[in-house]
Amino acid sequence: MPDHAFKAMILAAGRGERMRPLTDTIPKPLLRVGNKMLIEYHLENLVLAGFKEIVINHAYLGDKIEEALGDGARYGVTIQYSKETIKLETAGGIANALPYLNANHCNQPFLVVNGDIYCPIDFSSLIPDLARLNARSNDDLAHLLLVNNPSHHPEGDFYLSEQGRIIATGQTKLTFSGIGIYRPQLFEQVTINCPTRLAPLLHQAVTNHQVSGNFFSGEWIDIGTPDRLNTLDQQLRSQQR
Repeated sequence: MPDHAFKAMILAAGRGERMRPLTDTIPKPLLRVGNKMLIEYHLENLVLAGFKEIVINHAYLGDKIEEALGDGARYGVTIQYSKETIKLETAGGIANALPYLNANHCNQPFLVVNGDIYCPIDFSSLIPDLARLNARSNDDLAHLLLVNNPSHHPEGDFYLSEQGRIIATGQTKLTFSGIGIYRPQLFEQVTINCPTRLAPLLHQAVTNHQVSGNFFSGEWIDIGTPDRLNTLDQQLRSQQR
């Protein structure tokens, strides 16, 4: 297990409108796929990569998330919860959680993972990128993990250069996986408790040549509909027998 002091955040505040009626009584991250809750796959993979402190934001049915996961002791981590009383969007939610992620104002970069994706990645592969962004000589504000465009998002999000830079123009866009590394400075202009989207901040940073990235060729699924959830559930159950 890698030894490091970097923190991670799992985004779990979404309402999951497209997952209704499944999410009418259960928050999306707690939906079961295979023999685990969706969010548990992330927790366990983060633990394997040496993360000891994890922040989880929540809003809709957030108390159920806290009840299900507790303080993280049984997973071998410390979980802190960043509660949201209104829909803050992604950047707003991250900015709201900065008191946990950047507690000592050390401006150390942190890893953020969307709670509604399935991606059995070895998160330790991103430790060198966390360390690189942590270097004082580095001006980058973000590092993004990109994947092939799924059928429901064929247009993609960002261009990736051969040098591992996210660039404004190129030939073929790839899809942002929902897994990224960010420095606190990326969110310094975000007003606390003000809904703020992440994409405009990233595009501005790309324009300023402050975003790196890499391509992930492994399994990645955006659990956006009941059909996708059911397909993944059947796949994992067959593997876990």
